[in-house]
Amino acid sequence: MAMVWQTELFPTASEAEIRRTKFLLSKYKSMRMLMDDFERYEADLRQVAVDGEVSRRIDDEDLHADKTANAAVLAEKQRWVYQQYRFYTSQLQRAAGLIQDGEARRAIDYRYIQGFSFKETVLFFRQSLSDSTVRRKLAEGTESVANTLKLFGFFEHDEVEF
Repeated sequence: MAMVWQTELFPTASEAEIRRTKFLLSKYKSMRMLMDDFERYEADLRQVAVDGEVSRRIDDEDLHADKTANAAVLAEKQRWVYQQYRFYTSQLQRAAGLIQDGEARRAIDYRYIQGFSFKETVLFFRQSLSDSTVRRKLAEGTESVANTLKLFGFFEHDEVEF
């Protein structure tokens, strides 16, 4: 028996998915910074967890158990967050790179990928685009990223809330 796929060739993101995309884009720069820090200092983080009191209180519980075991759990949580961030940032970067409108792609890159504020973004594009056009290009770019993420199946796997 042949399997029939019930998918759209070019799916359109819902308003909720567009909002989720905008939220994730707004967190992109901080996720990258935390990932870079984790990669640089993972060994130090593990040692601090073993040595420090943080390993005694995982999930706000006052545990009086083995600090080494608690530190291992904490290290696994940190690694899991790192892996989630790596997945999110790679998918966002891929989708942003596929925006067809060059101005929208540049606006998304400057505002979210590079992490500049809206005001800085408007000032950067002031010579070529009006404030309202920058706002429109950011909205178009965000929608394009959301549609691409939907095509990737991203929203079916995106279960973590910040």
